[in-house]
Amino acid sequence: MTQVLYGERVSKQGKIRLGCSAAILDEHGRILLTRRADNGLWCLPGGGMEPGESAAEACEREVLEETGLSVRVRRLVGIYSHSDQLIIYPDGGRFQIVALHFEAEITGGEPGLSRETSDVGYFTRREIEVLEMFGRHKERIIDTLEKRADAFIR
Repeated sequence: MTQVLYGERVSKQGKIRLGCSAAILDEHGRILLTRRADNGLWCLPGGGMEPGESAAEACEREVLEETGLSVRVRRLVGIYSHSDQLIIYPDGGRFQIVALHFEAEITGGEPGLSRETSDVGYFTRREIEVLEMFGRHKERIIDTLEKRADAFIR
């Protein structure tokens, strides 16, 4: 099960990993979330960047893999690199995630599940407040909804 540890500079215990996440809003302003199959926590669709792809390509690929939706990245919402958070994966890998968070729009496909997701759905900000969320994804959602022109750097 993927775990998240918190503590002052706990990320020193890991390696740096570049990742991405996407905020996809429906016509009612609700945000698409997935439920992780490994720990049952809700999160924004996303994952790690692979060699040979751009940040936008990584985000679009991860959304497709996790949700069945094709998307196009529209804007950078923020860059997140919390030094007091360490992700520990089931294989023992320990990482400080540097995440590029984007707003994206759907270009095709139908919402579905994958080996990484056990549920998918759209949620209002009020509904999100009571969900058990992975890491600091709520912060990214709040930043997305602010619709600020400049990217957040956290």
